[in-house]
Amino acid sequence: MFSNYSMYGCPFVYRRQRHNMPVEYEPSSFPKKAGVYLFKTEQGRVLYVGKATRINERVRSYFSSNPDRKMITELVSRSDNIEYIITTSPKEALILERQLIKEHKPRFNSRLKDDKSYPYIILTNEEFPRIMYTRHPPKDAKRWGPFPHAGAAKQVMQLLRKQFGIRDKDCRGKDGCLAMHIGLCRGPCLDPHGYDSIVNVVTEVLNGKAGKLIDELTKKMDDLSEKMEYEKAAKQRDMIKAVRITTSQHVVSSKVYRDCDAIGIAWKGDHAAIVVLHADDGVVKGQEAWPIIYRGDIGETISMFISSHYQNRCPPRLLLTPTPLFDGATEWLNGRRQSQVEVRTPTRGDLVTLQNLATQNAEIQLSRFIDKASGSLEQRAADEGAELLGMEKLNHIVCFDMAQLIGENRVGASVSFRNGRPNKKEYRKYTIKGGAIDDLRMMSEVVERWVKKQDEWPDLLLIDGGETHLKTISKILVKNEVVGEFELAAIAKREETLFRLEKKPIILDRKGRVLIHSRDEAHRFVNTFHRKQRNRDKIKDPLQEVLGLGAKKMQTLLRHFGGRKGIEHASIKDLQTVPGIGNSLAKRIHQAINP
Repeated sequence: MFSNYSMYGCPFVYRRQRHNMPVEYEPSSFPKKAGVYLFKTEQGRVLYVGKATRINERVRSYFSSNPDRKMITELVSRSDNIEYIITTSPKEALILERQLIKEHKPRFNSRLKDDKSYPYIILTNEEFPRIMYTRHPPKDAKRWGPFPHAGAAKQVMQLLRKQFGIRDKDCRGKDGCLAMHIGLCRGPCLDPHGYDSIVNVVTEVLNGKAGKLIDELTKKMDDLSEKMEYEKAAKQRDMIKAVRITTSQHVVSSKVYRDCDAIGIAWKGDHAAIVVLHADDGVVKGQEAWPIIYRGDIGETISMFISSHYQNRCPPRLLLTPTPLFDGATEWLNGRRQSQVEVRTPTRGDLVTLQNLATQNAEIQLSRFIDKASGSLEQRAADEGAELLGMEKLNHIVCFDMAQLIGENRVGASVSFRNGRPNKKEYRKYTIKGGAIDDLRMMSEVVERWVKKQDEWPDLLLIDGGETHLKTISKILVKNEVVGEFELAAIAKREETLFRLEKKPIILDRKGRVLIHSRDEAHRFVNTFHRKQRNRDKIKDPLQEVLGLGAKKMQTLLRHFGGRKGIEHASIKDLQTVPGIGNSLAKRIHQAINP
């Protein structure tokens, strides 16, 4: 399904330029590839889904001065944006179009009749399974498809009946087992011996392991050719083709696609595009895409994206990534889902096909984002942030974050964003000088030191924290008589909520991506500085090596137990009472302290 916003950016869209004007068309931004395209409203409602061999040519036809269909004028006038998903072939676009129409039920699509739906081959869930060709497979049946080449699917089903004797109806001997007598059924209702093996072989063939069957058909074709029975040999040739077509159609549909997200990424310089393909019930359901800033490391970029993308949504059962995730990311996903999330970087089979499709779409979207942005992606993010906050501009942001380890190596840092882009020349590091061991007092000290050295104020001072942090830092600004010089806000990681004085909290959507990017960059920068400090001082603390125990949770532990000795004497059950510490993490902490 398609989303209208993300922590990092917005879907690839062409928006209305003025109120009550139709969506505009930019030819160079659509690919010369097969795929599907979607006309959508600003609220995300899908109005129309279409397929095309060349997306750019097909979309262009909707903006002709003399459209060939009456509904086109109304469709274009009602649409706010156009999205697309590329596929590796027109046939796959055909399947995906059907799936998306079924998913979204667009008002401008004609109702597809039964003869336009795509067939499946199924094995029924019975004592003696039957093979069937159907457009409406039962939920409890094993299914393969859908197949855009219906004739090939029928041929394969008949071949499997003839080759292996798997039954196609439940006659129970009432018709005298005519099918058994002519070799199309092994008659399991009369003699079940060996029928389980037949079902297993047929299942393997439909799963794509049809090598032995194709070899047998090829031998028959060669024998018939040698006998100059060319007509019969041609039938064998056609049968081989049908088997290959049917068993290879697993690009946008596969039995292994169950609650699965495939992440694809492409980048050029600082610009990157991330695409998430959603697959479930054996088929691809849809796609989401975002422009992001590439951090210079694919693992770091993907891990950061995942931590934001699944912050307010349940992760899938299976997650496909182009590179292994950073340590702790999988455990975090498990915690968000409250069950096991299988994270894989596939190398073969249907899963790698889905992964490659996500990457291919990301490459196309990257070109589109770069062409459309023309160097203004970051500025547009800053402008949207200003609009969200009701500010005239948001061209300069300073963001603070803190880090420590069990009361030691207490540090802070600030990052600066100019016109939506990081300005690393203005990044600052702070070592806590006072005796503060809690985050609030550390933040107060650092901000006050920053205030006293400033000769230029930003548009926004952003704090990593919640309402308590906001009120505390506000008092520091009052104390130093800088109230009104700039806006002040705090951003909490939970639900990505932005707090401001005397204003309602805002749960950030795509318009707030520059704020989230600033917070994430401050977090990365202060943690990098913190690690260097720890390495320099050669701290040998066993808790430092505990997987999943970061600076924030260590600080929470310290507060909860009143110091290091309290932590050392805590049981596993005591540790579990600390917010954010689950059973597995509590066991790791206890084991580290008591090896």
